[in-house]
Amino acid sequence: MGEMKVLLKNVHKPNSHLLSTYKEGGGYETLKAALKMEPSQIVEEVKKSGLRGRGGAGFPTGLKWSFVPKTDAPKYLVCNADEGEPGTFKDRVIIEKDPHLLLEGIAISCYAIGAHRAYIYIRGEYEFGAQVLENAIREAEEDGCLGDRPMGHDYPIYITVHRGAGAYVCGEETALLDSLEGRRGHPRIRPPFPASKGLYQSPTVINNVETLSSVVDIIARGGDWYASLGTEKSKGTKLFSISGHVQKPGVYELVMGTPFKELIFEIAGGMRPGRNLKAVIPGGSSTPMLTADEIDIPLDYESLMEAGSMLGSGAVIVLDDTTCIVKETYRLAQFYAHESCGQCTPCREGTHWMVQILKRIVNGQGREEDLDLLLHIGDTLGGNCLCPLGDAALGPVISSVKKFRDEYLEHIKNKRCPIGG
Repeated sequence: MGEMKVLLKNVHKPNSHLLSTYKEGGGYETLKAALKMEPSQIVEEVKKSGLRGRGGAGFPTGLKWSFVPKTDAPKYLVCNADEGEPGTFKDRVIIEKDPHLLLEGIAISCYAIGAHRAYIYIRGEYEFGAQVLENAIREAEEDGCLGDRPMGHDYPIYITVHRGAGAYVCGEETALLDSLEGRRGHPRIRPPFPASKGLYQSPTVINNVETLSSVVDIIARGGDWYASLGTEKSKGTKLFSISGHVQKPGVYELVMGTPFKELIFEIAGGMRPGRNLKAVIPGGSSTPMLTADEIDIPLDYESLMEAGSMLGSGAVIVLDDTTCIVKETYRLAQFYAHESCGQCTPCREGTHWMVQILKRIVNGQGREEDLDLLLHIGDTLGGNCLCPLGDAALGPVISSVKKFRDEYLEHIKNKRCPIGG
């Protein structure tokens, strides 16, 4: 358990973004070997590895690939680099510091599912990252690693970078596809699922940056090696972006099952001097808060679920005792209300209702019954939308009301923040 650099093994090398640096460490040799394998062998290795989607949902990657129909119809691979969840910045490190790792992972995955064209849908704010990727693609094509005959094999692979326009909802895979096709990013009704009818109504696999980058070492070192890391159901290593009130915020790669406290108090340096831990948002702003007493658990999908939260994207936001939970929740609620695409009535209306109620409480005009009203909105909003944004908006609100109700009541009764300010 603890730190182990698999995905991050190159990021501290000088000029780590260049093809020459990547090839010095054996870059693209795994792609060369993969192109000599049967595509079904690659899918089976990924299945054997136990790799689960690192974008937040945690769905088994190999199983997702196996849903692609065996037809002669065009197939596409889409890399979801629309990293818009507050607190999440892990994929950015790979994009900017080791872009060829991502490109090699995409190329291997394309071959595995029978796709010749891949798109990297990158967050609009990641302009520098987009430029790094475009330069890396150009380098790889000129060197023969990608393009018409990648690594000398007659299997064309083309990768295109597509910039988003700043909409958080386009991180949802079907909204991403609509945006990629030139339409407003609205989540689609499912079924059909993207594996059968995705981009341009063709079979499409959508995976996140970290997931596709993990494929390289799985094929190079074997699915059994990857499965030997982590826990019984949460295999391999995972990137965690930790921010907030710790002394060493940043991106760390840990073996799945590493104790949560080890990440916060040892790897990330612990709390600021003189401060105590109050709450942790463990997997991005959409995941329910945990109190300081609830984090004596391993970092894996199942343990976080049992604790009443989610591993999500691995974006850990640490809050110390100077934090006003009510104001923090209000800011997060504002984000989700702003980012709702407005397509679903429960989400469009419910997110704004929560903002109005929380604003009332923050401004000293709240009523005690507002707390039960927030929970009631959660019952109405949860599970009633086309995409997870509505449920994501509920994560911080419902958990904070239930776990920090006394703090809400102090705001309401004293008409001011008990923390100060």
